[in-house]
Amino acid sequence: MTITNNQILKDGAITTSSITSGLLNPEQSKQFIQQTFEATALGGLIRKEMRRAKAGEIDKIGIDSRILRKKTEDTDDGYRQKPKFDKIEYSTTAVRLPWEITEESLRENIEGQSFEDIVTKLMTTQLGIDLEDLYLNGDEETLDTDPDYDFLKINDGWLKQLTTGSHVEDRSAKDAGAISLNVFYDALSQLPDKYNDGSLRWLVAPSLKQKWEHYLLNENIKNGGGLSESIMNAPASIPFVTVPRMPKDRMMLINPKNLIVVNTYDVKIRKTVEGKEAIMQDKRFYVVHLDFDPIIEEKDAAVLVKGLA
Repeated sequence: MTITNNQILKDGAITTSSITSGLLNPEQSKQFIQQTFEATALGGLIRKEMRRAKAGEIDKIGIDSRILRKKTEDTDDGYRQKPKFDKIEYSTTAVRLPWEITEESLRENIEGQSFEDIVTKLMTTQLGIDLEDLYLNGDEETLDTDPDYDFLKINDGWLKQLTTGSHVEDRSAKDAGAISLNVFYDALSQLPDKYNDGSLRWLVAPSLKQKWEHYLLNENIKNGGGLSESIMNAPASIPFVTVPRMPKDRMMLINPKNLIVVNTYDVKIRKTVEGKEAIMQDKRFYVVHLDFDPIIEEKDAAVLVKGLA
């Protein structure tokens, strides 16, 4: 009998022969981590910081603008400029992803001994997707009646953090939240010009970008004008980044490097075929361990757009 990928993800059981207990070898672990980040839209765009302590601070340093002064020969007027220092606090949360593979499923699966790699890749991809989901949508105040309570309550994500201290453009009372060009320019008008330096991106759900394209097509048909590809892909000359786990009623205007994920240790992937349960159930057991905290370096440099229909 051949086990399908859907059955693997649903039932969580799998196998291979002669694997020793402990960590996966370094090359496997490195590949696992790389695949985890590659599996997401934001993986290569955001910042990642490694720290030793599970809770601590990340220093920020900046300088004021218009700091040049006129020089007078052979004179020291006592004028000095100093950097401005600040800090961002973080507190990581430990998480894990366990799965199992029965030896029988390995023996009978058409993929044979490569089945373990296939399942590991599936778990890798899902781990990346789930992490990005939490980075964005995590909310420690999630109600216990929510079907995703155990998942969303793990940590506060960027969207929750942006509700305080950042700029918020609420569209619920403007055109009933309908998408239009005004949405983008009204959001942009809230952001101080010093952050509008070409590094900004619209972080949106794919369906929201498609709704924008639909709006433009309808406007084009109504008015009989040409459809600009630049306005479709980059409203206000700011490109889209489509993120599947973004809610369709919100979007974010931000430099992705302003989004940080803090870890205090590398992803650890453990597996074993030893112990009473492994022997009696004829199974292999796997667990991925990691910790994280998604933080924002400068909330003043971000706009949260909410209330979109």
